[in-house]
Amino acid sequence: MEDFRRTYLRVCKEGGVEPQESILAQLQGSRGALESSRLDLRGHSLSADTCSVLGRVLRKDTLFIELALSDCMLSEEGAKLLLNGLCANTTVKVLDLKGNNLRSTGAEALGKLLATNKTLRRLVLEWNALGMWDEAFSIFCEGLASNTNLSQLDLRNNQINHQGASELSLALKRNSTLQELDLRWNNIGLLGGRSVLEALQHNRTLVQLEMAGNNIPSDTLKALEQAMEHNSDRQSTLRESRSRTQVLSKEIQILKEEKGRQFLNLMETIDKQRDEMGRSSRSASTSIHVGQLQEALNDRKSVVNSLTAKLQMTEAALTLSEQKNHNLQELLGRLKSEKDEQRNRQSRERKKEQEDSVLREGKLLREMNNMSETSLQLKNKVDEMERRCKTQQDVIFELKQELTNSTAELKLRLAQAEERLDLERKRSKQAVEDIDGLRQKEVDHVNRHLEESERGLQERILKLEGQRIHLEEELSRAKAACVTERAQADEEMGKVRSQIRLEEQQNVSALEDKLRALRQSRDESQSHCTQQKQSIAELQARNSQQSLEMDGLRRRIDELQQELSGKDQERVAEVSRVRVELQEHMGHLQAERTAQGGLKEKIAALEREMKGVSSSHREALLDRESEIASLCEKLRLRDAEIQRMREDEAQRASFLQSAILTYVQGSPLHYSPKK
Repeated sequence: MEDFRRTYLRVCKEGGVEPQESILAQLQGSRGALESSRLDLRGHSLSADTCSVLGRVLRKDTLFIELALSDCMLSEEGAKLLLNGLCANTTVKVLDLKGNNLRSTGAEALGKLLATNKTLRRLVLEWNALGMWDEAFSIFCEGLASNTNLSQLDLRNNQINHQGASELSLALKRNSTLQELDLRWNNIGLLGGRSVLEALQHNRTLVQLEMAGNNIPSDTLKALEQAMEHNSDRQSTLRESRSRTQVLSKEIQILKEEKGRQFLNLMETIDKQRDEMGRSSRSASTSIHVGQLQEALNDRKSVVNSLTAKLQMTEAALTLSEQKNHNLQELLGRLKSEKDEQRNRQSRERKKEQEDSVLREGKLLREMNNMSETSLQLKNKVDEMERRCKTQQDVIFELKQELTNSTAELKLRLAQAEERLDLERKRSKQAVEDIDGLRQKEVDHVNRHLEESERGLQERILKLEGQRIHLEEELSRAKAACVTERAQADEEMGKVRSQIRLEEQQNVSALEDKLRALRQSRDESQSHCTQQKQSIAELQARNSQQSLEMDGLRRRIDELQQELSGKDQERVAEVSRVRVELQEHMGHLQAERTAQGGLKEKIAALEREMKGVSSSHREALLDRESEIASLCEKLRLRDAEIQRMREDEAQRASFLQSAILTYVQGSPLHYSPKK
């Protein structure tokens, strides 16, 4: 650590850079045995000049194995200089650059570092912004693809989108050493997740992948987990096979060494025997000694034969192990072929099921569209019938108002006549007896005319009530026809539409005729009222001229007032009777409204059934997709189409639900009799 400090001070002096006090304090305080291989500069703000000096020092440094530079607020230029210095480093295996906001220049420098450095094993890049620039991130991915030493990479919170994920997937296809990759809390999305899943079909070394917080669907995450499980199983089988091959190779090497030693020992014994035989022949030993030597030679031959037998047994064991290895490879090949066949079979089944599901979804969509069209048409028809009922009620109210206005005007005119008669009482005393008969006839004529006008107006009111009842009956019949149309929507839609249009045209024409007739009757009543006004004016003129008839006229007027009070009582009774009838009619309308509420509840029940069917269908699709997601590489685009169709279906269902809810929750008909 002291050597590194001296080197740092020397390079600062050579470059004319002021040494950073925080770094010197850190180097002085990290002289323990545990810190001798770790340079911890976390939280220190490093300037560009300091980064340049550290890059030059670390270029030839052989002391540190781990370099912690998290939250150092590195600038783009400072990060570039520091990483360029680390390109030539041969000892640093762990590099932590967390929270330095590295962007385009930093991504390019990291790509160069990964492409040139041969010792780095773990790289932490959490809380940076490497994915914001596609070109720079592609350079980083190129360096990762060419790297042959990195085994752990942390890219959390780096704003990597689906394009960056596709670049990273291309790098993973070429990389063969990376084992752990952390991509949590980025913006990879559905397309990026699928590209990573496709890359895992080619990458066999990645055994740990974290993808949480990337807006990736659950089926894609499950497929990624299954791919990781396959890779981990594959790595475990490879490690086992390698360990077995190492054990077998060690055993073979030991057998070869033993065979060589035994052969050398045999050659030494043969040479010794030859020397002994030569010495014995030179010393002319006896034939007994030769026989002993021959026996010894035979013993040596038996030993050699036993050794050769052992060698053959070891060779047989070696061939047997090789045969077992070959059988295991064949078994692995057969398992792979069976797995491929099963995958193809399941993909064909999946394709067939998806085609069936597409057909079913299309049928359901057509049915839902038909139902929505019929519901809209029925809603429009009900609104039109309600508007017609409201117009009829307005006409009835106008007629009643005219009747009350006419009666009030008549009463006012009678009061005025009484006042004038009081004023002209003295002048009309003498002419009462002469014109009593004429006045009686005129008053009877006026009374009859008033009674006829009131009777006509009441008949018109009754006719309008009957027309309203007829319209309400037509509305109930239309609602019943709507229910039957909903039951037979698929077969009789065209006929019912044409019939409804014809009925609507006929009803419109009939209502227009009735409105014209009502307008004509109103015009006639107005003209008749004007005539009545003229006749009353003439009567008033005659009353002014005939002042002598005042006493008899007064008595007659009293009688007429009594008759008018009786008629008013009769009119009040008639009006009360009409009100009772209107209340009864309102009760009928209320009953019909309750029947409409029952129909609405039935519609809601049908909608709930449709929702249950769609939800069960959606759950079945999700279950099927989760079961065979890892085996359907060629059907991902089809899954995206199904997902979009499902979203469209949910959107249409929501639109239909909102439309029916607005129809159900709409303001019902309120019939309030006019006081």
